[in-house]
Amino acid sequence: MTRHIRPIAALFAAIVCAVAVWAAPASALTPPQAQAVNDISRFFNGFRTMSGEFTQISPRGRVSTGKVYIAKPGRMRFEYSPPNPFVIVSDGTWVAVRNNARDTVDYYPLSKTPLRLVLAKRVDLARDAVIRKVERREGLVIVTLEDRDKMVPGHLVLIYDTGRKTLQQWIVVDGQGRRTTVSLSNLVMGKQLAGKLFHVARPGQGKKVRKKVNFGATRRK
Repeated sequence: MTRHIRPIAALFAAIVCAVAVWAAPASALTPPQAQAVNDISRFFNGFRTMSGEFTQISPRGRVSTGKVYIAKPGRMRFEYSPPNPFVIVSDGTWVAVRNNARDTVDYYPLSKTPLRLVLAKRVDLARDAVIRKVERREGLVIVTLEDRDKMVPGHLVLIYDTGRKTLQQWIVVDGQGRRTTVSLSNLVMGKQLAGKLFHVARPGQGKKVRKKVNFGATRRK
């Protein structure tokens, strides 16, 4: 596993250093920078369903792997491989974070999470987000953005592979500065996905549920 973790960790460290520097607002972006942001929006608008694998690095450096499923608008499933006991599911309204080891579920409104920006039916990052920074580095475009309406604290970093024309990685930075990095691989677009993958029992229907108002608790992983 170390052989695969080291390059991911190195890229993660580089991005952390990069986003610490403030940059010009979206209105001051150069035409190539604006085009790069539009290319990422076009990627998200180019599919209705997507499935694949992910590797996640938590704020504490813990590495997890698993499978990801997306069905726009708003539906998502992160299924972690053992020994990680978590499953994260969005049905388009609620995001449920289930801990199978403790038999508990935490609920968050999707509208209060950074992922609402990229799970929309029509993604327009230049319109819906404040673009904090755009960089190009060795075949990658790195865009740092935050919610324009300030509904979601923190910011999101999207890393786009210009050669393969696909999203390679994202980093969620919460309101307390904690970073969670997700790298994507083996993506398949357009495959029909079962609706049950995105089923969320509404808050209050389970035995042990905890309704939350933000997305910070998932950073325990």
